[in-house]
Amino acid sequence: MAKKERKEKKEKPLDKMTATELRKYAMDMGEINGVHGMNKEELLAAIKEVKGIKEEAKHEKVSMRDLKVKAAEMRAKKLEAIAAGDPRAKIDILRKKANRLKKRTRRAA
Repeated sequence: MAKKERKEKKEKPLDKMTATELRKYAMDMGEINGVHGMNKEELLAAIKEVKGIKEEAKHEKVSMRDLKVKAAEMRAKKLEAIAAGDPRAKIDILRKKANRLKKRTRRAA
């Protein structure tokens, strides 16, 4: 029984919660209106505002659109390198950069 109590006391960090969990949390607070129409970022901002939590600037957030544009540019550069007959190592570097950017878009979503 002591294990259950410890698990209940540990609260999941707001940033790690899903949108559904954040909605439930916001509805339980009762001070936020229009929870069902909000996305995750809006829910986080509203909850933090009500609780008085100030945002910490850990790192600059890059938009999904910018990441996708950069990935497309890397893929275009890779195709140019293939057409120009560049060494395989250069082509692999461009391919890996494009893949990293693609992975960042998945994490940013």
